[in-house]
Amino acid sequence: MIRNLVFDFGKVLVDYDFERVIRDFFHQGEHLEEYCRIVLSDAFMNRCDLGVEPLEEILRQEQEAHPHLAAQLQLFYDRFDEFILGEMDGMRPLLMQLKQKGFRLYGLTNWSKKVHGIMRKYEIFSLLDGWVISSEEHLIKPDVAIYDRLCQKYGLLPQECFFADDKQVNIDGALRAGMKAAVFTTATQYVKDLSREVPGLELVL
Repeated sequence: MIRNLVFDFGKVLVDYDFERVIRDFFHQGEHLEEYCRIVLSDAFMNRCDLGVEPLEEILRQEQEAHPHLAAQLQLFYDRFDEFILGEMDGMRPLLMQLKQKGFRLYGLTNWSKKVHGIMRKYEIFSLLDGWVISSEEHLIKPDVAIYDRLCQKYGLLPQECFFADDKQVNIDGALRAGMKAAVFTTATQYVKDLSREVPGLELVL
């Protein structure tokens, strides 16, 4: 029986668009592509999300390696909140319904320490009963250890958890950890996926 609903943050609870904001960092697009190759790479993002090194030190090293992008790299840190567009459509009222029906709600995200500013800003995060953040655990999805950490921290059984993430690779990690899981696209699709695991579930969108 599914008792616990686990949500990724980005593109599940809140929406984001890095490139839209990054374009504002540059005049006439000069060095834009090079900059995006750096800060939007899996290597850079995973390094930030893992949290082993201070985010400020990671950025300092990149500034030293790319001095012509030093100012824009600083803006990535200083204006990070602007990357978040708002809560995902329909998700806050859906979480409120799920909570009323007795489900426990948890977050499991790959995110740097910047996540706390986002969590304070958006009301949807107040609905969560707990969370695990990669930069605090020094583990990142899809490593099975981070899913196990969530279960250990809150005394959950993985087979009683249903996990939603926008990336298939992270869904695969959850399945290896023994959870039920589905790729998230919209609140409507999430309800359909969850209803397959919880027969008779009635929700209004």
